[in-house]
Amino acid sequence: MSDNRERTFIMLKPDAVQRGIVGEIIHRFEKKGFKLVAMKFMMASEDLLKQHYADLSTRPFFPSLIRYMQMGPVVPMVWEGLNAVKTGRVMLGETNPAESKPGTIRGDLCILTGRYLKRNYKV
Repeated sequence: MSDNRERTFIMLKPDAVQRGIVGEIIHRFEKKGFKLVAMKFMMASEDLLKQHYADLSTRPFFPSLIRYMQMGPVVPMVWEGLNAVKTGRVMLGETNPAESKPGTIRGDLCILTGRYLKRNYKV
């Protein structure tokens, strides 16, 4: 990868799967020119989720977040592209969907505050 090509991890949460919008989200990343290099459809274990969300472990909502993430399958993905981390964050929108602009994934597709569609990390 060249210096400005990056990889980013994005996990679609159970509500994205349940609402049938996984394809729409994938399509948006592909339209932006990103390459999907890894994807899995899975039920996340409690241990895996506790590791993934370790930075939130002291927050009062942590137990309910772990329970929510185990309600159904998740879709972890790794995307590759130019400035993938920054561009991916812009595409996703603000963490709080109510603050996300139209045209962003959260602004267009999120309907439940507190049940955000994904997390974005540099990998």
